[in-house]
Amino acid sequence: MGESDGLGADKKRRRRARTMSRKEMSRERRRALARGEVFEVVDYERPRTREECRHGPRPCLYVSCRHHLYLDVNPVTGSVKLNFPDKEVWELEETCALDVAERGGITLEEVGSIMNLTRERIRQVEVNGLAKLRSVPEEDGGLVAFEGWDPDRRDP
Repeated sequence: MGESDGLGADKKRRRRARTMSRKEMSRERRRALARGEVFEVVDYERPRTREECRHGPRPCLYVSCRHHLYLDVNPVTGSVKLNFPDKEVWELEETCALDVAERGGITLEEVGSIMNLTRERIRQVEVNGLAKLRSVPEEDGGLVAFEGWDPDRRDP
């Protein structure tokens, strides 16, 4: 496929996500410390609820938020995946998955662009997610069990 169909141009613009293991990050930190680089830990207040962040500044700079689109952290391995290795966080058009979800339905192409993934990968994730939802047993409420579900609510 050539440049004229637009697919070639899109592939050149989009860089694949980069995953860094916990070990790799530790090694890089030790190297930086050996070079004399000092890491300053800044304590700051960040929003605790969706309501607090909903009208906050955009792009959102709180990349440690689990709804931020800039990076993903694997809770099992501790590895960090940079979804946009060629951009800084303030260069992203969209930074919050909740902002995108509140706008309502969008196409697979739009989701792919927002998440730096291909349309096909988004379709695969959608199929897998729907299969998991359909597998909820009827005695547990089936799909109805998810109506009104709030992912931010913490049950005591």
